[in-house]
Amino acid sequence: MRGKTAEDQGLLELLDPVAEAAGYAIVRLRLMGGEHARRLQVMAERPEDGDMNVEDCARLSRAISEVMDAADPIAGEYTLEVSSPGVDRPLTRLADFATYEGHEARLELDRLAEGRKRFKGVLAGVEDEAVAIDLEGEEATALVPFAWITEAKLVLTDKLLERGAQARAQRLTSNSDQQTSE
Repeated sequence: MRGKTAEDQGLLELLDPVAEAAGYAIVRLRLMGGEHARRLQVMAERPEDGDMNVEDCARLSRAISEVMDAADPIAGEYTLEVSSPGVDRPLTRLADFATYEGHEARLELDRLAEGRKRFKGVLAGVEDEAVAIDLEGEEATALVPFAWITEAKLVLTDKLLERGAQARAQRLTSNSDQQTSE
């Protein structure tokens, strides 16, 4: 899910170590467009707090550009975009589903399950290699194999916005404390 195509997967293999060395984790990578005017979109975050500010984006963009210029893995011209996953972020790693337990999400599967491919509900954690989700209108918690999920994204809710606001406030307090001690 972090990359859709074989080309995306190859770029992830090249760029994951670059991101890790710079102190970031790639959440999702997509190479979009046809033969001309392609766009390489990289969503990343700091593993310790999930944050990704403008300076982080610029730093990671420079590190990626250096490697991409040297390796030249994309034929033709492309534009590099490095961004934060945002509040209503995609969920691309099994650990993401545990981290955001209690929040609403939309899942899309690569196959039919109970006659449908799309599901919406509240994340209820992870069990082995499956995502637990409390689906709207269902009594029991559903277990969806992680391998079946092709797309997953948090739903923008007041609870999610509150979580984001609390995280920002905590970072600001932490940054203020660091500046005071210097």
